[in-house]
Amino acid sequence: MRVLIAGSGGLIGTALTGRLRESGHDVRRLVRRTARAEDERGWDPPSGRIDDGAFDGVDAVVNLCGAPLLPGRWSGMRKQQLLDSRVEPTEVLAEAVAEHGIGVLVNASAVGYYGNTGSTVVDENTKAGNGFLAEMCTEWEAATAAAANARVVSVRTGLVLARSGGLLDVLRPLFRFALGGRLGDGSQYMPWIALDDEIGALVHILEHDTLSGPVNLTGPIPIANAEFTKALGHAVHRPAPWWVPEIAMKIALGQAAEEMALFGQRAVPRKLEASGYAFRHRTVDSALAAAT
Repeated sequence: MRVLIAGSGGLIGTALTGRLRESGHDVRRLVRRTARAEDERGWDPPSGRIDDGAFDGVDAVVNLCGAPLLPGRWSGMRKQQLLDSRVEPTEVLAEAVAEHGIGVLVNASAVGYYGNTGSTVVDENTKAGNGFLAEMCTEWEAATAAAANARVVSVRTGLVLARSGGLLDVLRPLFRFALGGRLGDGSQYMPWIALDDEIGALVHILEHDTLSGPVNLTGPIPIANAEFTKALGHAVHRPAPWWVPEIAMKIALGQAAEEMALFGQRAVPRKLEASGYAFRHRTVDSALAAAT
């Protein structure tokens, strides 16, 4: 296939580009500057401008655009920036997919769609929850509407565990200096996924036309924060005796701390497994061993 990727410079986009090329696919990258490499095409989502020929021969579009949710508090202005950085590019790409008759649009989303689910297991049939992230993900997924004639997949990604980048870049140094610990009471579920499986699942989705609609990209066994803390401490051979009180996190980061660290989703990849995808890392211990 010829695959056009927006957001190819991030953790997931970089790894996906490499894996697709290893698998024999042709990858083009949309960049928000003047294109300099043969595989690049320039675009500017706010104006809707995309270089001529960007969609020539393209079989599938993958959209991974979105400003980082952390660090920092979520002011009203920051929330609007986070929303715009996701919805605006999605609308532009969905319209282009429809205009050029492209058959597949794989669009990023997140498990934040489900809100705070406690210990309840949730899958792709579960309705949207409450909170800013749930509302943002709902608008993000709805922004693909123009591409209704294509096979549209909204990938609701969990917490990606990688050797470099992502969540572990923040946690690894703390744990290596024995400063790691659970967040709040530690009961909130963490829907983790190994980077290997995040990329493997995206390639699987592109290559298997049976998958459409929302698809959870999470490991098959989500665990609570307290269990994750113990597992990461074990992986880096350090104790993790501390805990961060809820009130301290809320004072420091406000709503961002609540929804990013104290909310949890016991999300499972029901549709992905039913389609035949075989996880490389089925347990968090396996994922952490590969990432640390």
